[in-house]
Amino acid sequence: MDLRNVAIIAHVDHGKTTLVDCLLRQSGNIRDNQRVAERAMDSNDQERERGITILAKCTSVEWKGVRINIVDTPGHADFGGEVERILSMVDGVVVLVDAAEGPMPQTKFVVGKALSLGLRPIVLVNKVDKPEARAHEVHDETFDLFSALDANEEQLDFPILFSSAKEGWAASEPDGERTDMTPLFDLIVEYVPAPSVVINGKFQMLATILEADPYLGRVLTGRIESGTINSNTTIKALSREGTELEQARVTKLLAFRGLERVPVGSASAGDIVAIAGFKEATVADTLCDLAVEAPIAADPIDPPTLAMTFAVNDSPLAGREGDKVTSRMIRDRLMREAEGNVALKITETPDQGAFEVSGRGELQLAVLIEEMRREGYELSISRPRVLFQKDEETGKTMEPIEEIVIDVDEEFSGPVVEKLGARRGELIEMRPSGGGKQRLVFHAPTRSLIGYHGEFMTDTRGTGVLNRLFHGYAPYRGDIEGRRVGTIVSRETGKTVPYALWNLEERGALFIGPGEPVYCGMVIGEHNKGDDLDVNPLKAKQLTNFRASGKEDSVDLTPPQRKTLEKALAYIEDDELVEVTPHSIRLRKRYLDPHERKRASKSAVA
Repeated sequence: MDLRNVAIIAHVDHGKTTLVDCLLRQSGNIRDNQRVAERAMDSNDQERERGITILAKCTSVEWKGVRINIVDTPGHADFGGEVERILSMVDGVVVLVDAAEGPMPQTKFVVGKALSLGLRPIVLVNKVDKPEARAHEVHDETFDLFSALDANEEQLDFPILFSSAKEGWAASEPDGERTDMTPLFDLIVEYVPAPSVVINGKFQMLATILEADPYLGRVLTGRIESGTINSNTTIKALSREGTELEQARVTKLLAFRGLERVPVGSASAGDIVAIAGFKEATVADTLCDLAVEAPIAADPIDPPTLAMTFAVNDSPLAGREGDKVTSRMIRDRLMREAEGNVALKITETPDQGAFEVSGRGELQLAVLIEEMRREGYELSISRPRVLFQKDEETGKTMEPIEEIVIDVDEEFSGPVVEKLGARRGELIEMRPSGGGKQRLVFHAPTRSLIGYHGEFMTDTRGTGVLNRLFHGYAPYRGDIEGRRVGTIVSRETGKTVPYALWNLEERGALFIGPGEPVYCGMVIGEHNKGDDLDVNPLKAKQLTNFRASGKEDSVDLTPPQRKTLEKALAYIEDDELVEVTPHSIRLRKRYLDPHERKRASKSAVA
């Protein structure tokens, strides 16, 4: 059977997963009356809750006797490592561009990666049914982007279609015949080349996706580069350097058929398959015949830019909610994650029971923490910090710089420019983007954006859209002012009392409500002033047997400001931690004892 391998790449929320849903329905893999969740490819709980794709996934459809393997990819820059590694599996890409927003930072990132690998793109301008759609302008902007990314002549001569994945049609013109997705299917079959592989050679496959299955063990997915593989045959795994890691029997050979992964007896070059049976082999390793000596070259992944420390939860409330609380359990889980997620890097720290986890961004690390807390882990997490580099020639400190693209109403553009200017951001471009909105492009240090998103949403009344993408390393831009306010810290251990909280409200916003357990050193609110305030949230009203002449004071509390995991990580300073348990997210001081905190602050000043 003829094969086509294609990846769908785009910026976040431009409609990749919805398009895959539509292709599956039309190809007959999903019956009309079949119960399927919306965005069927987003199988992970967090993907459904957040409405984003986190993991790259494969599916397959048949069209007019041709099998088309489709890879759905994440749109967030934090999960760019997923996109980078799967591009080696495909021979063409469908670049999705929103008809209103046009090419965005992540579009630029993934298209740049695809073009550098020599892949032939098909451009699909999606969401042309939106009232603010500007299909032809977006077509021109996409061409300019391809040109700026040094696309060759063949790549610049890309075919273009206009579609609405939600309504389930594609056409060669925005106002063309709106029937179904046939034009896209036909174009993929016609334009994307068949896999350039060696049919009769020795078996070779580069592992690009690793997952752990409770029944099959480690399952490695990739595209067969040469030869044929049969189930139950013995093959070996080679590392990137060419050393043999292990030999193993293929216990299960799985091929993608629609939404299912079905066992097959054999598979040949060009097909995307999943292989079970290996215990050591991981992503970027080569699975091959016993006679093969040289591994397949794997492209290096962009380095991480952000790090957090994951440590054992040592608060007084530790061990009450989770059952995985030891450093050994945390270490095993992190090492397991790093195997499959190539964009993560785990290192052990000198501190007992603490591990430094480096990744692409706050969202990527927050997704990992959320996954772990759902599995029953308890952790204490430090403030995110950026990873600096040294310039070998000049000896200067280099820091990661991000390109920020902001779409904001004109009335709010002033505060945004002012805030990012104070955070060492450099305004590159400012132009109207239609509909009374301004498009601002900045280059700003990664460290200045930690904790900025919440402030940005407040400044723009929730209407602004901020997108960021790693730009490169540049000389250190100087100190940036941190949080301007202090915190309200509990100095007692017990359950909070409404009367005490009522008296504390005038000092600042509280993060907790009445009757909640607190401990000495736990952060319970935000102080209006710049210093920390130690308080007693357990103080009850003194009762006497004298009748009061005035009416009793009624305690009317303001609802507390609950912190989500992302907000908590963005909020804390260097001397604070986030305590994460299966049911709670608490903020605390690194040193719980007030005397220790004083000593630590004095030694830091000295």
